[in-house]
Amino acid sequence: MTATTHGLAKARRGVAPGGPGRTPKKHTRTSTLKAQTTRTFFWLLLPSVLLLLLINGFPLVYAAIQATHNGSLINTGAFVGWDNFVDVLTSPGFWKAARFTLVFTIVGVFGSWAVGLGLALLLRTRIPARGLFKVLLLLPWVVPIVVSSTAWNWLVATPQSPVPSLFHALGLGTPLFLADPTLAMVTVCVFKVWVSFPFMMMMSASALASVDENIYEAASMDGASRFQQFTQMTLPLVARSTYISWILMTIFCVNDFPTIYLLTGGGPVDATTSLVVFAYRTVFQNFQTGPGVAVAFLMTLTLVIVSALLYRQIRKAGVE
Repeated sequence: MTATTHGLAKARRGVAPGGPGRTPKKHTRTSTLKAQTTRTFFWLLLPSVLLLLLINGFPLVYAAIQATHNGSLINTGAFVGWDNFVDVLTSPGFWKAARFTLVFTIVGVFGSWAVGLGLALLLRTRIPARGLFKVLLLLPWVVPIVVSSTAWNWLVATPQSPVPSLFHALGLGTPLFLADPTLAMVTVCVFKVWVSFPFMMMMSASALASVDENIYEAASMDGASRFQQFTQMTLPLVARSTYISWILMTIFCVNDFPTIYLLTGGGPVDATTSLVVFAYRTVFQNFQTGPGVAVAFLMTLTLVIVSALLYRQIRKAGVE
């Protein structure tokens, strides 16, 4: 009877038949430590989170207020609701700018990626002065955009410029690269590829550096051609880096103001006016803050959707 009573007392204290039960105390101590650590991290991160919300949230809220009011840079104006968005979406100038932005972005993203990936693959081979070539290929990205746009203006702006003069000497006429709407669009897109391919080259080179060369040797022994190795091995292995670079370059292209404005100013006849240039003109030249900010909101929404779609591809590439 005494033994039974003693056993029940031990059971109440959480002591197992095989010895003292210390697991519950250890579990409680671990849970308490985790809770304290979580609270500590929370209070340490809270100031930074609040600061980020203040820095990013206040301009966003104020821009939303401006987009729904008929005001100016110094006066909020009267509340008009969705009228500014309706006016923008029914404006022919907006859709013309949207079409050029789409073309500019597609050429800028995939053109710079193709050139950058090709150069990254070339620099993996044993070519003379490879280090020097790497430095020289970074110059279009390193040189300030003002200098690059000035140099390109000197090359193509007038009939006496070097490139039109070369065309004339070859009997191909004297093309006006910045005066003809179609040629101006081509010139701006090529210029964007020129200033952007070094970034894509660095992204591709960093991704290729993690690829083991032995898999290519094994593929060659199995009879895989160079093209098959590129499409079935290289591209899938660098897919994550590729999607990330596409997201970043899409954002760069859609928000690219200096490349277009310094080279053509959005002309001729608005042929190279992108959405960001259209928004700038609307706000700072026409002094219509509401419609201009509405354009910026539509651009942001589009970028969020595109980024979300590409991010899903990144996750799929990671799973595979």
